[in-house]
Amino acid sequence: MIGIIIALVAGALMSVQGVFNTEVTKDTSIWVSNSWVQFSALIICIGAWFFTGRESFAGLMQVSPKYMLFGGVFGAVITYTVIKSMASLGPAKAVMIIVISQLIVAYLIELFGVFGVDKVEFEWKKLFGMILAIVGVVLFKWE
Repeated sequence: MIGIIIALVAGALMSVQGVFNTEVTKDTSIWVSNSWVQFSALIICIGAWFFTGRESFAGLMQVSPKYMLFGGVFGAVITYTVIKSMASLGPAKAVMIIVISQLIVAYLIELFGVFGVDKVEFEWKKLFGMILAIVGVVLFKWE
């Protein structure tokens, strides 16, 4: 149950953050806004690290494979693409498409067992669920 609650909070915060970042971009630029987002996140993370455990950053050198360390690069690209999609589609449409894209990619990662994730068997009901979600976006967007 706690996992569901955390996921709901994450989804809500991602939507609010996307709106905030898009608004900041209107008065600055996309890269200034993106830099601020990443910098403010760094400050919060350092503060949380300072108060919760202080594990050594040297542990990063133990990460294998090394390409797993590129999550921050994805973070910058994600912030950029969320800002651009919300600016052109509006928050609701952008988030629906983003979530469906996340669902499809996450299922493909599980299905093929890439990036060290346990491989799962193909299930027709999951494919049908994704198709249903895509139909929902089309209906929502339909004018």
